[in-house]
Amino acid sequence: MPEIRTAVTIPAPPATVWADVRDVASHVEWMADAEAIRFTSERTEGVGTTFECDTRMGPFRLTDLMEITEWVETERMGVRHVGIVTGTGVFTLEPLGEPDEPVATVFTWTEELSFPWWMGGPIGATAARPVMSWIWRRNLKRLKTRVAASV
Repeated sequence: MPEIRTAVTIPAPPATVWADVRDVASHVEWMADAEAIRFTSERTEGVGTTFECDTRMGPFRLTDLMEITEWVETERMGVRHVGIVTGTGVFTLEPLGEPDEPVATVFTWTEELSFPWWMGGPIGATAARPVMSWIWRRNLKRLKTRVAASV
């Protein structure tokens, strides 16, 4: 599948945004397509954390198996999808404003996913791309509202 990338500017410094996003279990509160998260590792944050995420997009439901592969405090969280849908994803946080006092964060969500043949393979992935982009843009708007309300 071609890369999907969406971004939002959040009126809070990266440390504030990270304080929310680092809590992986709370992602169900701002990701409309994520219904439940269950950790499958003793870790709940950092590289090596594994979890199952019950995902719903319209009539389609699946359990996404993920592992955190990158964790740079206030900057970056990367995951590998190892379930039915495979691929990689990353959240990046870029400060806006003065280096010593950022006033906002550009939060970018990038994914590259592969679908199995019975979900249409590359054709199904291409067809799903605009829907997934729309859902993820909406998710980032929800994250922005959530973080802005906590500032």
